[in-house]
Amino acid sequence: MVRLAVDCMGGDHGPSITLPACKAFLERHPQAELLLVGKPEALAEAAGWPRCRIVAASEVVEMDDPVEVALRRKRDSSMRVAISQLKLSDDGTSAAQACVSAGNTGALMAVSRYVLKTMDGIDRPALATVMPNQKGGFTTMLDLGANVDCEAEHLLQFAIMGSALVQAVDGKVDPSVGLLNIGEEQIKGSETIKRAGEMLRAVSAAGQLNFYGNVEGNDIFKGTADIVVCDGFVGNVALKTAEGLASMLVGFIKEEFKRGVYGKLAAVVALPVLNRLKARVDHRRYSGAALLGLRGLVFKSHGSADAFAFETALNRAYDAARNRLLDRVHDRVVETMQACPKPAAAADSAGDKAASAAHPA
Repeated sequence: MVRLAVDCMGGDHGPSITLPACKAFLERHPQAELLLVGKPEALAEAAGWPRCRIVAASEVVEMDDPVEVALRRKRDSSMRVAISQLKLSDDGTSAAQACVSAGNTGALMAVSRYVLKTMDGIDRPALATVMPNQKGGFTTMLDLGANVDCEAEHLLQFAIMGSALVQAVDGKVDPSVGLLNIGEEQIKGSETIKRAGEMLRAVSAAGQLNFYGNVEGNDIFKGTADIVVCDGFVGNVALKTAEGLASMLVGFIKEEFKRGVYGKLAAVVALPVLNRLKARVDHRRYSGAALLGLRGLVFKSHGSADAFAFETALNRAYDAARNRLLDRVHDRVVETMQACPKPAAAADSAGDKAASAAHPA
């Protein structure tokens, strides 16, 4: 059995969306159990559900709550209680194998990092999800909003975690990594991006990563690289832009088919094709971003998610837990980080220290 902890109070809609999604998920997954976390009175309708248990929490992290409020003042929030179900007990077990929340992204990252801690060698968790591409597959992209400001070292860590994720989930032996930039040339981009490119090339030369090089925004949907790495500000803007564009294009197509009798007749003939197109660009099918780098599996659904989208996030968390994603990513991260060449600054510093020890003043 795979047990998931669900923050039922998070998101824009709370139990009115999360509970129907949980019910549908349980009906489709007989090998799953759910811990529904929230205010008992709000979750009363789920009291008799099979393979389900309610875990009480007296507070809720609102979508506009500052991180400090979520982390220090609301210690009994549904978000924090749900994440705490992933903590290992003295016997090495946990109440749940993964956690799903549609709550405040910044709060989710801060609370997850505080409660679970990060993996060895990882400074910051990163949100990763898949986006459809023209090759008929998916491009994994991170970070999508967990870290607004990033250093070059963080982008390197994101690349390693993203590579480990694709290897573990998709079975790709050597997935390619692209660094999102304003041009393919190495001389373009901010100083942080340039330095990150240098570090990624060094790691790639050492055989620990398959670095494609710089990629641009359109390469995400071309499928130029299996993984695209960027900071959370850029990633979140790119994600929301793509979702908005897809919705707009679907709306435009509907409007054109409604113009006149011939358009409506053409729509009837083209209906199967239109439904397939709508399904391919429906962002709800890609809900459920993994918060990588933690000592626990945490998945983030859209705050505005409907029941279908939230169930998709539950499905992703279930698959990740069932396939032991945490252990596989952790092993890959440790292996890669240990084999990574040290940055030049660190190497020079180590050399200076050694020289000082050998020739004291």
